[in-house]
Amino acid sequence: MAPLYVVEQGAKLRKDHRRLVVEKDEQELHSIPLLKIDQVLIFGNVGITTPALTWLMSQDIEVVFCDQHGRYKGRVVGQTSGHSQLRRLQYRRVDNPLFAANTARAIVKAKLHNSRTLLQRYQRQLNLPQLATAINRLASLQTRADNSQTVNSLLGVEGIGAAVYFESLPLLFKHDHWHFAKRTRRPPTDPINVLLSFGYTLLARQLEFAVERVGLDPYLGCLHADSYNRPSLALDLAEEFRSIVVDSVTLRCINSELISPANFTVQDDPDCPVLLDEAGRNRFIQEFEARLALTFTHPALAEKVTYRRCFELQARDMARAFQADGLYQPFVVR
Repeated sequence: MAPLYVVEQGAKLRKDHRRLVVEKDEQELHSIPLLKIDQVLIFGNVGITTPALTWLMSQDIEVVFCDQHGRYKGRVVGQTSGHSQLRRLQYRRVDNPLFAANTARAIVKAKLHNSRTLLQRYQRQLNLPQLATAINRLASLQTRADNSQTVNSLLGVEGIGAAVYFESLPLLFKHDHWHFAKRTRRPPTDPINVLLSFGYTLLARQLEFAVERVGLDPYLGCLHADSYNRPSLALDLAEEFRSIVVDSVTLRCINSELISPANFTVQDDPDCPVLLDEAGRNRFIQEFEARLALTFTHPALAEKVTYRRCFELQARDMARAFQADGLYQPFVVR
């Protein structure tokens, strides 16, 4: 099963027996068997009928709503998981400063490791002194994370690591017409940041989905602080996948010229100064889904998996850590 993305503006989603039909102006665009769908993501001006929404809720298939630019707005889900005992344990563990710090440390070290591994892969091709410096700095930050005893100090290490990593990101671009000065989020102010933000939104929704499937509360994590309507645990788990999933997809899209500067429009809108067009959005989603479906040997389990499967495995390992009061084992690439 896989997510269904509906991005055609003015389209409507309805149920027809055991199929979901996407139509526009009374013409059918797509017809998908319901058994092949595990999540629905709707972007912008797209309608959904009550029978379709009710059926999806009854099957525990969440419906995620984003605006036309890919910014998350909300979601509709069925009944909450009945794993009350697991959630009780989760709340106790997260409130334990030692457990929270140990879990946050594992996540930060995994993020630094995976970011460093991505840079190392490109360094083997490029052999740039600036890239070598960034790789060494990320390695030293992993050691610094080992010596950090609180979540706040680990957030500091993670922030420095992110700055080092994003400073080196433009070195990986093959074409001079792409410009990236720094990571900006709210709002993203250039095409690269637009792609990164869009990808991170998609990634967070996948991890939130995985966390809920195993019975955990996605809104209470260890690294990210509690905040209204923030799925902190899902964002915790997303950290180790940011570079190896979203950033890899972004680099592929721009270096292979699957998405070009022509796919972006500069607007006089402070909330959305740069807009990715529908063709670019569709292509990014296509490459994102291809990345999630990529099969590889899991470095710890030594079995064939996909990234989508890894999301669930990591959510289950987090559940195991909560249950056993043990150490979470993050996903790290070689």
